[in-house]
Amino acid sequence: MIVSPHLATIDIHAALAQTLDKALNIIRPDFHMGLDFSLALIPLLIALLIFRHHNGISPLLWWPSLVIFLLFLPNAPYVITDVIHFVAKVRVTPPLPIWAMSLLLLEYFIYFFIGMECFVLSLMLWGRALKRHGHGWLILPLEIAVISLSAFGIYLGRVDRLNTWDVAIDPEHLLNQALRDALNPKPQEMTLLFFIAITLIYFLLKGANCFIAILLSPHSRGSTIMHKGE
Repeated sequence: MIVSPHLATIDIHAALAQTLDKALNIIRPDFHMGLDFSLALIPLLIALLIFRHHNGISPLLWWPSLVIFLLFLPNAPYVITDVIHFVAKVRVTPPLPIWAMSLLLLEYFIYFFIGMECFVLSLMLWGRALKRHGHGWLILPLEIAVISLSAFGIYLGRVDRLNTWDVAIDPEHLLNQALRDALNPKPQEMTLLFFIAITLIYFLLKGANCFIAILLSPHSRGSTIMHKGE
């Protein structure tokens, strides 16, 4: 049987279109990813506003803004728990081809990276503000405290399915659930795991950010030029 070049071309185009459609379906973010990504950006946006030098914000507004910032901050590292959705996409039958796995890995890596960077940059901006006011010694204790609270907040969100806005919608339920979990060994163990994971990623990214900042600083560039001149 002889297949005409025209029909062969149509079959190739159809196969390519089907492959592209399958790729888009695989890498298309789910609704929860879009929501979690949006929530992860909120604390960074607030940090850029309230921790900048000469922000011009009245203390009457600055402190409530700080509270809102702290309430939304756990949403940034929360993205790492979305690895369960990655596993669900991977564990399918038949197995995904290599190109599809590569697309998924790239998508979730970027997703996790941006979410954690929002968390790291937010705290670094806070730390820079503390240094400006002569309170640099508070940075490390603050980081540990915030990471601890964020780890517990992640547990409340992932396991108990509580949200930031529950503070306004149903604060009594949120408080009762938080108190029960704080006294329960299982939530304590999971919170500790979240704390360890976030701490490792946080200080790794912070170190990388500081290193890049040094390389990009005018002083560093000037020193490099001088060495080349020598």
